[in-house]
Amino acid sequence: MAKKFRDELERRAFRAMLSHAFFRWESAFTIALTIILVFLFPKPFPWWQGWYWLILGAVAEALIIWTSLSDVETGQKVVAEMFRQEFDVRALRDKTLRERLEKALEYRHRIDTLIQHSEAGVLREHLRDTTAGVTDWIANIFNIARRLDAYGGDKMIEQDMRSVPLAVQNFKKRLEIEDDEAVRAQMRETIRNKEAQWQNLQKLQNTMEKAEFQLENTLAALGTLYTQLQLIGAKDVDSGRTQRLQQDITGQIASLQDIVEAMDEVYTSRGARRG
Repeated sequence: MAKKFRDELERRAFRAMLSHAFFRWESAFTIALTIILVFLFPKPFPWWQGWYWLILGAVAEALIIWTSLSDVETGQKVVAEMFRQEFDVRALRDKTLRERLEKALEYRHRIDTLIQHSEAGVLREHLRDTTAGVTDWIANIFNIARRLDAYGGDKMIEQDMRSVPLAVQNFKKRLEIEDDEAVRAQMRETIRNKEAQWQNLQKLQNTMEKAEFQLENTLAALGTLYTQLQLIGAKDVDSGRTQRLQQDITGQIASLQDIVEAMDEVYTSRGARRG
């Protein structure tokens, strides 16, 4: 699933860069100039053929696209913009969560910039392979942030956290004085359901608190990764250093994915019990 998501993002990034190359003003100018020359100056020389302009225009357009795709800074800007659209911080209402996601995106951008400016060849390719999982890392950070944001804005949960414990206490008090056995049986069933609801609410709260700590820890780990990548040189390509970094990235992704699944599980459980 993670690899599929990363591959899809890479395909979209390439399409975004290709679209940028095609719609830049140099490209539009080349196309317009070619059309003008074909229709207004089809034969400027006796030996010239009108379709020669089409060939020259196609070659010029191909060069523009090639230079755009191979331009490091342009590529970084296009990909960074695509990432910001994919992981839109504006979708989060909580200011702190928005800041954390912004920080994660900035780390990803800096890591990408660092790799692009590293020594071309084996080192650059090795760094790319080492950090291939950073996209999945960011995706999981975004998923956790969205769930925390939804949890923080859920007024129903906030009300239940206050009302359910009180309801359990009240039903237990009424059970002590109720003398009708049929009513007592119904009240005991209600108490069991309310207690189960309260346990689920506590589990949800604990899971969200754990997610918050995990989010903070993984941002620190992302910063550490960026710092360590700055220290890697060509001599480290065949060492265990980059392998350890890759293992750290894989571990972070797995931990975050576990948190995401736990959050989904507890929400699903809560919804089933409420139903």
